[in-house]
Amino acid sequence: MLTFEQKQAVIESFPELTKKEISMKRVNYHFKDSLYEKTIVVEKLHPNGNGFVFVGDLLRYENEASDKGLVNIRDYDEQRLREIIEDAIQYLAEEQEAEAPIVELWRNREGDKLELAFEQRSWNIYHGENLEEAFGTYDAAKEYLLEEGFRKKN
Repeated sequence: MLTFEQKQAVIESFPELTKKEISMKRVNYHFKDSLYEKTIVVEKLHPNGNGFVFVGDLLRYENEASDKGLVNIRDYDEQRLREIIEDAIQYLAEEQEAEAPIVELWRNREGDKLELAFEQRSWNIYHGENLEEAFGTYDAAKEYLLEEGFRKKN
């Protein structure tokens, strides 16, 4: 496992990333040229070596990524860390191919309506115009909706 300082050295070797200190001695690294609202590539890098890299829905990381598209890099060596950062930057720098929007309507027993929409590589849940939640995968969004008592309206 790389130390905090070693991870910082690897991350800071990418000139397109900008360091921003946050709480509890943690740091984020932003990609200011991101084509998307998401700009954080390395999130919550902590002096204990823990931290996350945003990979969205890249298939290469589907078994490691959380529902929010984050991969824990605590045990990454230098080569793996460089590869995942390169992949994350490329992911945020590529134009997403235009696809027909996917939109589903979900309702609960009280008649409340939520809309599940696939937009910019994430599954977003809306209550009217307001974004309620965002997920990296359809399954994660569906699980959330079902747990909240919503069912898909056909």
